Order: sequence, then structure tokens, then C-alpha cells
Amino acid sequence: MKTFFRLLRLILGPFMLLKERLTRPQGVLRPAAEQAGVDAACKQLALYQFSTCPFCIKVRQEMRRLSLNVELRDAQNSAKNSQMLLAQGGSRKVPCLKIVNEHGNAQWLYESSAIIGYLRQRFAVGK
Repeated sequence: MKTFFRLLRLILGPFMLLKERLTRPQGVLRPAAEQAGVDAACKQLALYQFSTCPFCIKVRQEMRRLSLNVELRDAQNSAKNSQMLLAQGGSRKVPCLKIVNEHGNAQWLYESSAIIGYLRQRFAVGK
């Protein structure tokens, strides 16, 4: 079964990436000072993802819509990222947003809808 999905992703992957590129949303425009603050806050975030995962694509599209410069970490092709996700996050499931607070403690947020909700709540325009 795992092989079937791997093969399916291999075949459909390029089409999914093309669709993502063609339907790229326009990002919100913020004043430069406000965007600088958002960029600084985004340095505390990292998205563990697979390039062709539809749920990861959904989160990346929302990050573009909100003009967020979040580091993307490939958990599919990088053994280091995959191991860190499993060891610290508790599961190799993607997408997963790593959120580091001001004390250096990490919170691992799974599920695309939860990640999108968090990003919208934290980085809503005019906030």
C-alpha cells in the first residue's frame, strides 16, 4: 500500500507542483516596518513538509497569501529533518509547524487546518 501511494505521488507530483505554481496567491501588502516585524516573528517558525503533499501545498499557499517567510524543511528527502520531526515532534506526519517561543521551547503543531488557523490568528493583516 505504501508503495502504491509513493508511485501515485511520483506520477502526480509534477502536476501538483505545476498547479501550485500556477495558482500562487497574491500576498498581502504590509507597511515595511510591519512586514519586518512579521519576518522577525517568522524566524521562530519552521514548516516540516513534503513538496507534493496536498496538505503541505495548502499550508504553503496560505503562507504566501499572508506574506510569511517561514523556513521550509523537507522531511521527505532529508534524513536529518525526518529524524528531527520524529524525535522532537513525536511523529513523521506532515505538515508540521515547529514554533519556538521566546524561552527557546518548541511546540509542534500538526494538521494543515490547525496550522492555517494558527497562522491566520497570529499574522492577520491589521493586527
